[in-house]
Amino acid sequence: MLKHMLVHPQINEVLGRAGHHAKILIADGNYPASTKHGPHAELVCLNLCPGVVTVAQVLRALLSAIPVDEINMMGIPPDDPYAQAGEPPVWKEYRAIIKDAGLKLPLQAIQKWDFYKAVASEDHVLTIQTADQALWANLLLTMGCRQS
Repeated sequence: MLKHMLVHPQINEVLGRAGHHAKILIADGNYPASTKHGPHAELVCLNLCPGVVTVAQVLRALLSAIPVDEINMMGIPPDDPYAQAGEPPVWKEYRAIIKDAGLKLPLQAIQKWDFYKAVASEDHVLTIQTADQALWANLLLTMGCRQS
């Protein structure tokens, strides 16, 4: 019986094989998961219906199960119409989840096209496709080392 929140068998299997520097993408409902991924990445679709499940829910579960060194969100290009609206509200929610998990990690932006390049990395092991409707909700986690 697992003691952490994450109980999805395929996700646990991939994470169990992954190591330091492995990258996990938590993709929102708009992310092109079928074409924007690393050569070794597995895809797990959790998009049941619009809004179910969310990136925040997956983030909470993953942080209960794995060490994380870095968390990046997809940055909004300055010329994008959404850039004028300011920071997406979901980013504040992510910061709260990270803090609640006891981590002192900053949420760092990687601009959109560079984010796609980062996801295409050889180290990308898993994409978890959600049905999150929030704009700019994608997160890229870099696994850390187990300390104990």
